[in-house]
Amino acid sequence: MRTCSKIQNFAIGVWLLMGLLTVVSIQALGQKRETETIDATALGTSTQLGRNVGVKIIIYEFSSPENRDVLVQAFQQGQNDGLVNALEKMKSVGRITIPGTLGFDLSYIREIITPTGRTIRFVTNRQIAFGESYWSTRSKSYNLTAGEINLNDQDKSKSGGVLFPAAQLIVNKEGELQFDLHQNAWTLTNIIEWN
Repeated sequence: MRTCSKIQNFAIGVWLLMGLLTVVSIQALGQKRETETIDATALGTSTQLGRNVGVKIIIYEFSSPENRDVLVQAFQQGQNDGLVNALEKMKSVGRITIPGTLGFDLSYIREIITPTGRTIRFVTNRQIAFGESYWSTRSKSYNLTAGEINLNDQDKSKSGGVLFPAAQLIVNKEGELQFDLHQNAWTLTNIIEWN
């Protein structure tokens, strides 16, 4: 008789625990944003003029202000290399893909609300090709990929952006942060949002 009540109490406890976990997981899912996808055409500029490729940016979530603070602190302590190391340790918040490649994770994505819509900025470590690493080419030191997309909710044709495929962050002569590019920036056009 006593073992039967112990089994019943154990079974009731398991059911209560499962119910609690179900409620908690449903609430956690309800708080997370939907995945957002942005398609764009990247147009080459200057020496890459005439080249164009499709770019797909998948946003799982936007980075927190704490992540921004970590990156600022890392840059202050170790310049570009400190920033690269901090980005390596961050979890993926999105993905960027270019046709013909597997794509790679985005470590930091920020959303800024503007009067006409919003601006999305992203930065991540650039995948260094085998040849760059083996021959230790100059391009190896440009180990960031970054970009900015300006989404205009009022007039979609005015949406645009820029992609820096190979960049490093430096402090210029005026003491301001700027991206130093290995080649030219690519202009982002034909932007389509998929929610």
